[in-house]
Amino acid sequence: MTDASVPKYDKQKYHRHLRGWFSYAFASEVFVIVSLTLFLPICLEQFARDNGYLLPDKTEPCSSAVISPATNGSEGDARCVVKLGWLWIDSASFSLYVYSMSVALQALTVISMGGIADHPPHRKLLLLTFAALGSFSAILFLLLPSSSPLWPLVAPLAIFANVGFGASIVALNAYIPTLAHSSQEVVAARAELVQLQHANPSPPAYEHTDDATEADAPLLGRPETHESDPAVIAAKEKHDKLLSATTSRISSQGIALGYAAGIVMLLLALIPVRAMKGSTDALRLAVGLSGIWWALFSLPAAAWLPGASAMTHAGAVAVEEGEVPVSREPEADWSMAREIVRAWKRLGQMLRWREIKRLRNTFVYLAAWFLLSDGFTTITSTALLFAKTTLHMPASSLIIIGALTPTAGIIGSLAWPAIQRRLGWSNLRVLVVLVVMASAIPAYGCLGFLPVFQRSSVKFGGLTTPGEMYVLAVYFGSVYGAFQGYARAFYAEFIPPGEEARWYGLFSITDKSSSFVGPLIVGIIADTTGNIRYAFFFLVVMIWSAVPILMAVDVERGRDDAQRYTARGLR
Repeated sequence: MTDASVPKYDKQKYHRHLRGWFSYAFASEVFVIVSLTLFLPICLEQFARDNGYLLPDKTEPCSSAVISPATNGSEGDARCVVKLGWLWIDSASFSLYVYSMSVALQALTVISMGGIADHPPHRKLLLLTFAALGSFSAILFLLLPSSSPLWPLVAPLAIFANVGFGASIVALNAYIPTLAHSSQEVVAARAELVQLQHANPSPPAYEHTDDATEADAPLLGRPETHESDPAVIAAKEKHDKLLSATTSRISSQGIALGYAAGIVMLLLALIPVRAMKGSTDALRLAVGLSGIWWALFSLPAAAWLPGASAMTHAGAVAVEEGEVPVSREPEADWSMAREIVRAWKRLGQMLRWREIKRLRNTFVYLAAWFLLSDGFTTITSTALLFAKTTLHMPASSLIIIGALTPTAGIIGSLAWPAIQRRLGWSNLRVLVVLVVMASAIPAYGCLGFLPVFQRSSVKFGGLTTPGEMYVLAVYFGSVYGAFQGYARAFYAEFIPPGEEARWYGLFSITDKSSSFVGPLIVGIIADTTGNIRYAFFFLVVMIWSAVPILMAVDVERGRDDAQRYTARGLR
């Protein structure tokens, strides 16, 4: 064994790359918290309202109608519609249509960019390109007043901003496995494992070539690797445990830092929004400021994130005996157009039943993620609608709740890794606990049907008072912040080496494609029953249905299958 075969820790390089990764998390998450989930939907609706007309005559401008808080949302309020081309669209629907189009375009973009982002010389460039697209699209809101005849341009600007964010985050997430493998504790554990493997050489590996007869087998047979040596087994378990903990810690710290930035920017944006009484110009200013923040703090990421010369894949640090190194196409033969075509072909390969069986645990987790991502998102939207329509909480209170949730998310995302280390729990166990804790929120809302909570003598309980919403916002935020960090960190363990961006793209698509299911069913329940509280029963069932799927994931086998996986026809 030579010294070159033992992985070495480069402190200066690792901390520079980690600072770059955290910098972009700090920069981009502001757009989500300030714009995407709060001001941007309202801003789009307000643009449409400023240029719309009241039904049924379509002659009186919507801006001339004054709707008092007491009658807001009542059936007596005249609907506002805006004409786009030859279509009349409800002003509220305008925002929803724009969001739907952005999600569709984001999915197409993420699929197309998978192979490019997995090519080391282009991952950083791709991230920064989409960061520039998203941030400058948001900044351009400052230059487009609602009185301009070009006001419909807010739709493509919002779409490009959302696409830029989603695509750049896929590229950012693709760095997580490399950063985790490069950390000091993981490198040390890997070095110890490599030394033991060389001191106790394994028997020659038998490569199974007739893969047509065994669909479950990996493409390049599964070799015998030190399975009988207790020291090697213990070292591998130590390495895998440290790798899991480090991955979740980096992911959680990124979530916490992004939430902190979002809260700071939200508080700053609230100053002009309140001073300008929530006017369209105030909303444009809030969106534009989030874009300026995004662009400004992307500059350190551009300086510190690893480029082509610094990029090494986890598997290249020290390839275990029997593992398949990822081959790269010569730079001179690389083509962006060819990679885009390959990305779509590769997606078809990934979704074949044969490939699903080879990475069954990866797809089992994606099935659970489909339900959980939709469930958590729907809890958020349903709770806000419930607070507004049933508890009659004013907009100012909803903004406070919007600030409390990410604040608690910071605490949760930092506290849970410490709890995990103290209790010695796996990432899977932490995820299951967080999911069960989240299900308690809609379950608590279901208690509001009990007669004891419907009596006027009982002042609280069953989510029947506004004060309970503040408490639940803190509780949910602490759970959701940790869940986001652990969800993407846990997924990193099942990604084939060299295909991080491609598989994180599928992770993002799974998230986006499920985002309409929960709100659609909640809407049907509310329209059918006339009481949105009934939707809490659906949310409990939805969250709990993901638990057995999540617990069916075999972490060890999933990790091993991903390490040995090589896609046929990828190169």
